[in-house]
Amino acid sequence: MAFAFDDEMAPVPELATARLVLRALAMSDAAAVAASAGDRRVARFLVQVPSPYPLALARRWVSSRIAWWAEGGGLTLAIARREAPATLIGTVALRRVAHRAELGYWLAADAWGRGYATEAASALVDAGFRDLGLDRIYAQVLEGNDASVRVLAKLGLVHEGTKRRHARKGRRQLDVAFYGLLRDEWAARQPA
Repeated sequence: MAFAFDDEMAPVPELATARLVLRALAMSDAAAVAASAGDRRVARFLVQVPSPYPLALARRWVSSRIAWWAEGGGLTLAIARREAPATLIGTVALRRVAHRAELGYWLAADAWGRGYATEAASALVDAGFRDLGLDRIYAQVLEGNDASVRVLAKLGLVHEGTKRRHARKGRRQLDVAFYGLLRDEWAARQPA
């Protein structure tokens, strides 16, 4: 499926993997976002997500992420299991800046350890390079988020450096590690 950030009339794309559906966010997902992203185990690795996460704030976040696509600013997709496509278990996103985009994702704690983050992020990275024409995809990881570092390594993102005490989470200043993947690096990883 070909789609583009700058096609305001194009519907939000839906991607499917072996076990997952990556679908358009809906306002009905806000309660799941508040409950799952607001879980302290998840929120501790998300810079702008409080725990608990008020439903009104989650609604504003979902609304803004839905608007991203039409505005050409990015794409946020709900992650759901194929057998329960209406039930959000996380999100995966590309925030566009010119011909590059920042990859972001989170999963509900009860979905951890099953490879869902890698599966969802891999599908969106592939779509970003293949369909959206991106030249570079990058990600930022708060210190201590070793699971996310493993996901990025599986996707081929390379550690490009660390900004020391770059982000504030609660009362703590945390290091942020930066990772990146270039189009030609991604292409070299594709099956012939």
